Amino acid sequence: MANFYIDTPELKHHLNHPLMKRIVDLKERNYADRENYEYAPVDFEDAMDSYDKVLEIVGEICGDIIAPNAEGVDHEGPSVADGRVTYANGTFANLEACRKAGLMGMAMPRRFGGLNFPVVPYIMAADIVSRSDAGFENLWGLQDCAETIYEFANEDQKKRYITRVCQGETMSMDLTEPDAGSDLQSVMLKATYSEKDECWYLNGVKRFITNGDADIHLVLARSEEGTHDGRGLSMFIYDKRNGGVNVRRIENKMGIKGSPTCELVYKNAKAELCGDRKLGLIKYVMALMNGARLGIAAQSVGLSQAAYNEALAYAKDRKQFGKAIIEFPAVAEILSLMKAKLDASRTLLYETARYVDVYKALDDIAKERKLTPEERQEQKTFSKLADSFTPLAKGIGSEFANQNAYDCIQIHGGSGFMKDYACERIYRDSRITSIYEGTTQLQVVAAIRYVTTGAYLAKIREYETAQVAPEFEGLKNRLKELANKYEAIVTKITEEKDQELIDFAARRLVEMSAHLIMSHLMVQDASKNDLFTESAHVYVRFAESEIDKHVTFLSKFDKDDLAYYRK
Repeated sequence: MANFYIDTPELKHHLNHPLMKRIVDLKERNYADRENYEYAPVDFEDAMDSYDKVLEIVGEICGDIIAPNAEGVDHEGPSVADGRVTYANGTFANLEACRKAGLMGMAMPRRFGGLNFPVVPYIMAADIVSRSDAGFENLWGLQDCAETIYEFANEDQKKRYITRVCQGETMSMDLTEPDAGSDLQSVMLKATYSEKDECWYLNGVKRFITNGDADIHLVLARSEEGTHDGRGLSMFIYDKRNGGVNVRRIENKMGIKGSPTCELVYKNAKAELCGDRKLGLIKYVMALMNGARLGIAAQSVGLSQAAYNEALAYAKDRKQFGKAIIEFPAVAEILSLMKAKLDASRTLLYETARYVDVYKALDDIAKERKLTPEERQEQKTFSKLADSFTPLAKGIGSEFANQNAYDCIQIHGGSGFMKDYACERIYRDSRITSIYEGTTQLQVVAAIRYVTTGAYLAKIREYETAQVAPEFEGLKNRLKELANKYEAIVTKITEEKDQELIDFAARRLVEMSAHLIMSHLMVQDASKNDLFTESAHVYVRFAESEIDKHVTFLSKFDKDDLAYYRK
């Protein structure tokens, strides 16, 4: 029997981070739930034990059910008839296993039937599920849409809808339209309020909707007649039980085939306003997208793990010229870098998840009582850290997933091009991660302000003060030298005070920030756990080569050169 949690000891390392004590204390509110729920923890150790045991269940279901079903789901895929979607047989089995195990609504409060898990163990489950089948993660992981209902809906809506999600009903977020992809201000699906029926009706078309025939939908629609920008958009909850929405077609995709990506037609679909009018895009979608981007970062790490595992197993088994190909330096180098990228993207993912955990818990507490001045400062600090780290985790994590999937096929050689091996599916599944929920280019747009304001540099300098084991002082000193180069090139670019030049340099500057941050995190991990020693050395060397490359390019580049790059 396979267990995708137990066989990956790196996960327990990240679960047991020192900041988890603060996170659990905030999440459990002095462990008050123990009075009303038998399964609620009585103290920190009990809570951590609960996370560990549930993740073991996730790992077992993924290893024994979801992963074995992945190839069949990929070949069969979902189908549509009479406006309704039918999942592949394996997908039904996967969902049923997760429902029976109580893995739906994991992060929701116990009063709605959830497990009240922090973000870290929930994202860890997403990491594990993604390794087993990235397409299924798109169905299971959409339960985090319930977080938007929890944050912004009224109490009656929370009771009615979150409870259903915790019982196993599925969700979708219906945002994009044929003429509104990343530019959500252009959304035109119309929401009209009926005084007679005292409800809203939705009319229009949505496109590229993941799990578009879900039980419960969050829908971005134009509620203010005559508007054409984000200020006229509101968020709505649509219940499939009420009818009015049909699936016109399922997209024929390159990968994640088990996840139905739908075009939806709304015809007088009854819906409920979620939160306040006019805040759909400005406030609610921004919160929804940040959660979704963290989810894609987890999906990317899971895919990186799957790619590395497949490549490593094949390299050990495949023999050429009388020996296993892992013994050839060219193959061993690829595998070492794959593992380093995997470990680096994972450590960044969980650093980000911890930041999200702290500020979200404090946000929630602020609804119950006034925060102390110290808590308000903590909330502000961690909110900014989460906002700055999320585009790095999603952007770099997804790029690394694609690179690892590419290298996995390369190690398989001609066999990797055939559908006989899982790496072909992993390669196709990985490609979308750097596109949906905001392309890598949009993550750069979100991140660049933290370069120009010095926020990333300040965090890097803070990491430089952290204690590491004596044997890693040399690596830390090399990172200090890299940070000096980074600081100098950022100063050179920003001193020009030319926005076009900054925009052009943004990708390289953001990548350098990420490499430095991930390198420090890897050195810290290696100081505490021998699991990461090799990856720390490999990744710092990789970071040096990448940063030197970008510094060389940008140091010889000025605004006059921009003319050659305009189209």
